[in-house]
Amino acid sequence: MTTFENGSGTRELAGKRALVTGGSRGIGAAVVRQLLDAGAEVLTTARSALSTVPAGATFVEADVRTRAGAEALATTAQKTFGGVDILVHNAGGARPHKGSSAIPDEEWQDALDLNLLAAVRLDSALTPGMRERHSGMVVHISSAAVPTPVAPFLHYTAAKAALENYSRGLALELAPFGIRVNTVSPGRTATPGGEATREQWTQLYAAPDQDDTAVPTVPLGRDGAPDDIANAVLFLLSERASWLTGSSLVVDGGEFHRG
Repeated sequence: MTTFENGSGTRELAGKRALVTGGSRGIGAAVVRQLLDAGAEVLTTARSALSTVPAGATFVEADVRTRAGAEALATTAQKTFGGVDILVHNAGGARPHKGSSAIPDEEWQDALDLNLLAAVRLDSALTPGMRERHSGMVVHISSAAVPTPVAPFLHYTAAKAALENYSRGLALELAPFGIRVNTVSPGRTATPGGEATREQWTQLYAAPDQDDTAVPTVPLGRDGAPDDIANAVLFLLSERASWLTGSSLVVDGGEFHRG
């Protein structure tokens, strides 16, 4: 894990107030740990409390899929910190189905609520304060699978594609106010959620005479670790990325970069 310090040895995000959604495990928890190590104050959320929430973070139960949940979370962040300087939207996911026509309408809506509209609602509630201060940073977690969608996950990748389009537009809108908006797109990462999704995929598609390990390999030879993705997020929040906005940083070990 990288500790982000500036040239004087001071933790780079000291004094910054951060909100991370989905920060109780996996990529979100890694982002929370690295933000804390970089000196930030961190408020994080999930739909239920877990023992894996990093020590030092303030945890709030919240369901950001709903407008009421997102608005309540924004109000809590304002009351706790008086505003936020950093937003990291990590909450996301969807379960696979055996073909696009098998995805129920309610799961399409759930995918949009969790992977797109949660970010839109929180950004709308919290970036006005950033505008007033002429300072702020937003990172949305997307997916490296967006350019190569597959039928079982069309609801997920379609929502993430919309998130990336929205992020680019928001970046242009907020740039004159000194606010940077970027996206990190992870490939296959070793997280509890990722493992559960791969198990669901195997159950849907593995034939009795088929080796279910025949999954596309990652060119760099391993799945990503949560800290691999968190490192990318912290880079985008650092001064080293001060001229980056509207960008999407793909972190996938080469998985989706095949010719």
